[in-house]
Amino acid sequence: MIERIKVFLAEVRTEIRKVVFPSRSEVQGATWVVIVVVLIVSAYLWVVDIGLVWSVGRLFR
Repeated sequence: MIERIKVFLAEVRTEIRKVVFPSRSEVQGATWVVIVVVLIVSAYLWVVDIGLVWSVGRLFR
């Protein structure tokens, strides 16, 4: 059992060394893309919500 754990940890170490982490500028760029997309989707959903509230309000008048 101990030997299997040692082998597993050695394999984990090997795989971690293969990982290429993104640069700071790549992370910042991706973050800005996410922020912009979230703002656009939020604005769209806000407009749809206002339209639905208005429509339902007119329907039940």
